[in-house]
Amino acid sequence: MRTIDDLDVDGRRVLVRADLNVPLEDGKITDDGRIRAALPTIMRLRSRGARVVVCAHLGRPKGEVKPEFSLRPVAIRLGELLGTRVVFADDVVGPSAHAAVGGLGEGDVALLENLRFEPGETSKDDAERGAFAGRLAALADCYVGDGFGAVHRRHASVFDVPARLPHAAGELIDAEVSVLRRLTEDVARPYAVVLGGSKVSDKLGVIDNLLGKADRILIGGGMVFTFLKAQGHEVGRSLLEEDQLDTVREYLRRAEANGVEFVLPVDVVAATAFAADADHDVVPADAIPADRLGLDIGPESGKLFASRLEGAGTVFWNGPMGVFEMEPYAHGTRAVAQGLLDSGAFTVVGGGDSAAAVRRLGFDENAFSHISTGGGASLEYLEGKTLPGLQALED
Repeated sequence: MRTIDDLDVDGRRVLVRADLNVPLEDGKITDDGRIRAALPTIMRLRSRGARVVVCAHLGRPKGEVKPEFSLRPVAIRLGELLGTRVVFADDVVGPSAHAAVGGLGEGDVALLENLRFEPGETSKDDAERGAFAGRLAALADCYVGDGFGAVHRRHASVFDVPARLPHAAGELIDAEVSVLRRLTEDVARPYAVVLGGSKVSDKLGVIDNLLGKADRILIGGGMVFTFLKAQGHEVGRSLLEEDQLDTVREYLRRAEANGVEFVLPVDVVAATAFAADADHDVVPADAIPADRLGLDIGPESGKLFASRLEGAGTVFWNGPMGVFEMEPYAHGTRAVAQGLLDSGAFTVVGGGDSAAAVRRLGFDENAFSHISTGGGASLEYLEGKTLPGLQALED
């Protein structure tokens, strides 16, 4: 995979596919982690005299122009972080985009409007997607793929544009791939994996693959209740995927046969409703009241999980342990994050809600070995899947 150093960018228009899919509330950015992750590549290109054209997506507007998904707030924040004005184009490949790009001098930066306002970006029709890719590629002389959070998507800006321009991987993608290789090819053991989030079905592939690679797998979050139910326990009104019970039972059987330790909570925080002010108590994980729902792992489980991370050589964590956005149910996620820091291991936080939780709960991001910008991409890589965006950069 070529890097930026392999491209001649001085005075040239460089299209950078970044991942700027940040959370917004009332038009304001609540977590700028992905914008900050894009800075090293943009700054490197600017220092080498490139005319930088950044493109990215935000949310799921499904091929329609929707003002609430505009990247304009991102352009403002990107400019603040770079310490320079970022020219914002009101469209993706239209007159505004061409004017913005045409007016760039060496070291200048422009940001195009949301890629997903264009139906061709996400189209499953190769011809439609290719036509849009051609128009996007026409804005630049070369391409840098740096949106790791989107490399598992066969989208025009990720997969088709690199085939039309000299291309290379940006610093973020280079770093992400290096870390993921350490999780798959040269793992320091013991190798512990912590999985949370709401659904078992979102993690089926990675669990299946890790049963032959990890030494222990710790399960929390909403997905744990399917595991508890598979063991015959009452889970009350907790999140449950009944259609995955047999699959989970098979995972538990295989884990035991392969010597992989599955660690499940011993207690949970069970509430009367999905609300911060609902009545809630810590109850044994195998005795959740029928009229309650589990919203976090309990304090003893937090201690248990931390103890199973202690002394690990490598820890990969993807998915919160509870509804961390509500303070009464944030303690389990906080305990796991602290457990990673105390473990002394090579620690990787697998993007998405886990990365957001680290920042929201006040942890120092630099204290972890790596915080990924792409939860879904990380999981698919660990499943052993071919990621279209990486495949395109390797050609």
